[in-house]
Amino acid sequence: MTATTEQRANELRVARSPFVLAVVVRAERPTSAKPGDRAIIRDDGTIEGFVGGSCADTTVRIQALRQLAAGESTLLRITPGGDATRPPGFVSDTPGLVVADNTCLSGGTIDVFLEVVMPSPLVQVYGDTPIARALVAVGGAAGYEVRLAATPGAVPADALAVVVASHGHDEIGVLTDAVAAGVPYVALVASPKRGAAVLAEAGVPAGRVKTPAGLDLGARTPGDVAVSILAEVVASRATATATVTASAGLASPPPRAPQPVSIGAPSAAQSVDNGPVVARDPVCGMEVLVEPGALSLEHAGRTWYFCAAGCRKAFAADPARWGG
Repeated sequence: MTATTEQRANELRVARSPFVLAVVVRAERPTSAKPGDRAIIRDDGTIEGFVGGSCADTTVRIQALRQLAAGESTLLRITPGGDATRPPGFVSDTPGLVVADNTCLSGGTIDVFLEVVMPSPLVQVYGDTPIARALVAVGGAAGYEVRLAATPGAVPADALAVVVASHGHDEIGVLTDAVAAGVPYVALVASPKRGAAVLAEAGVPAGRVKTPAGLDLGARTPGDVAVSILAEVVASRATATATVTASAGLASPPPRAPQPVSIGAPSAAQSVDNGPVVARDPVCGMEVLVEPGALSLEHAGRTWYFCAAGCRKAFAADPARWGG
């Protein structure tokens, strides 16, 4: 990783911003990309770095956004020639491999590893107490980012959980703020009697704040209590996933493998599973990312998108030839 790419990746990690690190791992000539070339693709589709010419660049950006939506890394193979029997972004029979038959390439094949980098789940803990400090240690060991604040502050926008363990200090304001912010798991470390009194005073919806915090594991020490709280955070995430699955009418969790976008009429912008919005260039058949500044042309009451100026020029000269 070049110093610039490494520095940028570290900045995004600190900012808790998801991104994809794309690294060219194999190249067959003729290609402009070489093994070791790399780039960062952010969740808005912007790319920093180099992994090939404009056509390869577009394909990498589109697939990187699909992988971000799926939350999984993959190997992307970009090969020339095209194949009308395959949809764009064809998911091969080989696990972990996505094949893109790129009609714009003049020759050569490149393999690009797309590593999805997501921020660790964030748990915000309030209170300078033994249980609060134990939760920081236990959560960190489990791969969570656990932030400890001795005094109340703004609830992080992307917090997975907020745990108030201040033993009576400034509890109501934090709890109401966390509930208002829509934090999935909010808990108060307190006895059943005191916890009920605090929630009644706070006026939060019934069942919205868990108190006493943690699963009933018979915990006694601060470390044991911290384990029980983290276990409840894990269980709440699993329950949320199961609820979404049931509401979708599925018997089991949906596959996380990236799904190709099924494009009907050329240049019809579509998106699947919260992935990128893409269209197909009516001239060359290449996928195009629909975004501000994308090459496009209004014709016959529709917006047509293109991978390059040459394709747009060819379409404008004879729209009927290309289905316009």
